[in-house]
Amino acid sequence: MRTMRQWLEEYSDSHRHPTNKAIHWICVPAILFSVLGLVWLIPVPENAAISPWANWATLLMALAVIYYLILAPALAAGMALAALVMFSIIYWLDAASTFPLWQLFAGIFIVAWIGQFIGHEIEGKKPSFFKDLQFLLIGPAWLMADLYRHLGINPVPSTPGRSN
Repeated sequence: MRTMRQWLEEYSDSHRHPTNKAIHWICVPAILFSVLGLVWLIPVPENAAISPWANWATLLMALAVIYYLILAPALAAGMALAALVMFSIIYWLDAASTFPLWQLFAGIFIVAWIGQFIGHEIEGKKPSFFKDLQFLLIGPAWLMADLYRHLGINPVPSTPGRSN
């Protein structure tokens, strides 16, 4: 199994151009938000609907956070916090919306993916997930790791006897 450091380094290989990086800072969170929003809207069986937060989107993100936890606990914490913020916005939209939210989330998803492909055209390299679908989970973690580094935090420290 690859370490988080290996995943991030490989992801970085196709994300070096400043314009592509800037596009990713906008589009990756938008894609994650739209996917969580679309999955949030999938009906939950009535007997399982103990809370509006008990839904398929929170289950999906909980599984993703477990994946991040295995690879890098600090990044898992950041991703859980980012998901909580996104879920709070989705919850608010779900409660306040007077129009079909699936249209909003689908629109964000489509526009953000168009942006991603434009970024990779500028970069001159294919998106990483063409090589391995796990990169769909690494993209958000790559941004979180970059945010940590800007805050002076090493998100994937090396541990003795293990090369992260």
